[in-house]
Amino acid sequence: MSDENNSTTMADLLKEYDGKEKKRLHVGDKVRVEIISISKDTVFVDTGMKIDGTVEIAELLDENGSLPYSVGDMLELYVMSIRSRGIVLSRALSGIGGMNMLEEAYEKGIPVEGKVKSVVKGGLEVEVMKRRTFCPASQVDIKYAGNLEDFVGKSFNFLITEFAEEGRNIILSRRVLLEQEQEKTKAAFRQDLAEGSSVTGRVVRVMPFGAFVELTPGIEGLIPISELGWARVDKVEDLLHEGDMVTARIITLTPEKITLSVKQVSADPWDSVSDRFAAGQKLKGKVTRLAKFGAFVELEPGIEGLVHISEMSYLKRINNPSEVAKPGDIADIMIKEVDGENRKISLSIKDAEGDPWIGIDDKYPLGKPVTGIIEKKERFGWFIQLEPGITGLMPKSRIDKAPDPSVIEKLSAGDKIIVKAEEINANERKITLAPAGEGDDDWKQYATETKIMSPLAAKLQAAMDKKKK
Repeated sequence: MSDENNSTTMADLLKEYDGKEKKRLHVGDKVRVEIISISKDTVFVDTGMKIDGTVEIAELLDENGSLPYSVGDMLELYVMSIRSRGIVLSRALSGIGGMNMLEEAYEKGIPVEGKVKSVVKGGLEVEVMKRRTFCPASQVDIKYAGNLEDFVGKSFNFLITEFAEEGRNIILSRRVLLEQEQEKTKAAFRQDLAEGSSVTGRVVRVMPFGAFVELTPGIEGLIPISELGWARVDKVEDLLHEGDMVTARIITLTPEKITLSVKQVSADPWDSVSDRFAAGQKLKGKVTRLAKFGAFVELEPGIEGLVHISEMSYLKRINNPSEVAKPGDIADIMIKEVDGENRKISLSIKDAEGDPWIGIDDKYPLGKPVTGIIEKKERFGWFIQLEPGITGLMPKSRIDKAPDPSVIEKLSAGDKIIVKAEEINANERKITLAPAGEGDDDWKQYATETKIMSPLAAKLQAAMDKKKK
């Protein structure tokens, strides 16, 4: 293929121009070259030979018709021809060529340019060098190509994967080329990744345990559910959906996997928790979950405190936190202690509601009759509730001293009874009660004002009412 009219011989062309290791180029070789100059229609490249290579600008334009390269950029091209006046390079075989060129493209893995003519059974009919070829639907794209009609009339590069019957049966694949390009992109992308760096990607799958994010075609990272935010997350779909764009930090980077964190993009709220919360502060919080020993309450995203079961109520004994709260409730709470170092906040619901024992001496003066409700009858005495959170004990000895103990003994749990406080110990939260006798002046006044009868009168009235019925 030498030009006898030119003093430069093919031997000269095939010597490496620095006198270094000899290198030979052949038609069909894939070479990596550097752009050395750009003219109106042609890009000139350094092939490593004494003579430069050329490629038409039209082959290198992007979808907007612009040349995305400049002098110094590297390109990967195929050798189309070797002549004394230059080496012609191309991204793919195109135009009109002989069957031998297609066979050589098949043997050497040279891409060919083809134009999609129509959709046929199982794939696409593609015209390559004025010859009819076939591309199976599975080889049209990396992902499933839903509507093949979208490809008709467009030109793409393909690889010949099957050349049979002397060229009468030529099978193409665009997918192989795309996968090769994707692998290069993935390799280049991974070189720029490092643990601790931030990346942006698109959510492609949402699973119960986390979300997969596509960082670049072919490279995905996993955001575990525990890394979605500083706040507790029960369901991934509460925060992310397919197609969402997210920024995350790489926390694990290995050849096998990339683990991401959304929450680590922002500061840990526990680092400054003492600046926002303090003991004695009253505020509202959202109950997030219950445990046997108490309820967890969210004060802000990422900050939860614990209301111990002993801090749930002054009004009654709590055996299970569900008696007071359930997940999703908004509760009034008071902060008892903030321990930022150990990431703990102790909370109280009962302190936020107020202690009913405060001012108990003023509410229940000694000897003044009040109405109570029998909570429980024990051998040693009865427990009488004066108000929610205030329960006193009426000892059996006090009952026995009543004017008519038998009438009182007939009362049951849940019945009302008129009593008076005999002793109050606010520090120990104890009140000793006694029945209010009919002879007490205070009782007579109280009964008149409240229209309450004595226990005996009440029993007689009940009997009379029953007889009338």
